Amino acid sequence: MKKVLYVSANPKPTELSYSKQVAETFMTTLTNENASLEVEAIELYDVDVQEIDGDVLSAWGKFASGEALTDVEAAKVATMNGMLEKFMEADMYVFATPMWNFFFPARMKMFLDSVLTAGKTFRYTEQGPVGLLENKQAIHIQGTGGIYTGTALNFADAYLRQALAFVGVTEVTTLPVEGMNQYPDKIEEIVADAKAKAEALAKEVAGAVTV
Repeated sequence: MKKVLYVSANPKPTELSYSKQVAETFMTTLTNENASLEVEAIELYDVDVQEIDGDVLSAWGKFASGEALTDVEAAKVATMNGMLEKFMEADMYVFATPMWNFFFPARMKMFLDSVLTAGKTFRYTEQGPVGLLENKQAIHIQGTGGIYTGTALNFADAYLRQALAFVGVTEVTTLPVEGMNQYPDKIEEIVADAKAKAEALAKEVAGAVTV
């Protein structure tokens, strides 16, 4: 059985989030096409996501020296490790994010800070860092009020792709849901088109995560 990790980062309910609606279409089609998949869904606004703060940095320093962690440090590191383990166990990732001021929500960055871990998802070599994850793929469903695909302002998708490539996940497909604020009279058309593309993409990749 292959594992799919679906990560969304939006405090809005699905009915008020275009990216979540399209992601729901993708996930429903994916599981209908491949009932053997094991899916774990995480809404980052409904769980504890640990940022890199003073306690985390202190804990990382203590790992090198062998010094014991405080209870607070240990708890924060455990939260980050929990996200890391979920990420490493998955064979496929589906991310649903809105673009807020040219980037995705801070909780998505915090999630990525948990999974970009030296010795776990990448390692340093004399030639530079090398990703340790293999044979995994990702889908990024991004909702934006304007049209940003192909522009220099599409920082969020570019960053996610770079972060994933850094750990070895280079097969990444982006499905934009864009222009709802720019073209408010075309919202239904935009979302319907994105859902149709999501359904087609899900059917295409369903077999890629089978044994």
